[in-house]
Amino acid sequence: MVVTNSFTLPTEEELTVKEVDLSSPILMAGAFHLGKYCETVSNEFMLCKSETGDPRSCIKEGKLVTSCANQFFSQMKKFCRDEIEQYANCLQKSSGNLEYSKCRKTQGVYDKCVLDNLGIERPEFGYFCRVKIHDSKRPKPAIEKPKLYPDATPGLPEEAAQPPAKYGHRFYLW
Repeated sequence: MVVTNSFTLPTEEELTVKEVDLSSPILMAGAFHLGKYCETVSNEFMLCKSETGDPRSCIKEGKLVTSCANQFFSQMKKFCRDEIEQYANCLQKSSGNLEYSKCRKTQGVYDKCVLDNLGIERPEFGYFCRVKIHDSKRPKPAIEKPKLYPDATPGLPEEAAQPPAKYGHRFYLW
C-alpha cells in the first residue's frame, strides 16, 4: 500500500479497547443471541464502514460493538453461565468443526435460559440474511463527484467509418 506524508494513522490510545477474550466454542454458542443483542450497534458500524470506505473514521463505532459484546457475555456469565458452558462444551467435543446439529438438546436449555433471563429469543433461521433498514443518527457523508477533465478526448462522430475487425470478431459466432 502506498501512503503519503498526509496519511495519518490512529494513535495507540485510540485503538486500545478491552477485547472479547473468549474461546471459539463460547463465541459460537452465544453467536445468535449476541447478534440479536448487539444488532443496532453492529449495523451502525457496518453502515459507517461501507459509507466512508475508511476504517479509521469508524473506530468509535467499532469500540461500541466490542463493548456491547463484552456486556452481553458478562450478562451470560451472570445469568446463564452453566448453560452456555455446557452448550459450548458440547459444540467443542461433539464434532471437529463445532457443528450445531449435534447439540440441539443443550441448545434448547441455553435458549430457554436466555429467553427467561434476558428476554432475547433465538432468531429464526435466515434472520440475519434479511434486508433491514437501519435508521442512523450519523450524518451521511458527502458523495465525491467524479473528476471532470477539460481536455478529455471527444468521442468519434456517429457517421465515422467503422472498418471490419482486423483479427476477427470479439465474440465467437456460430
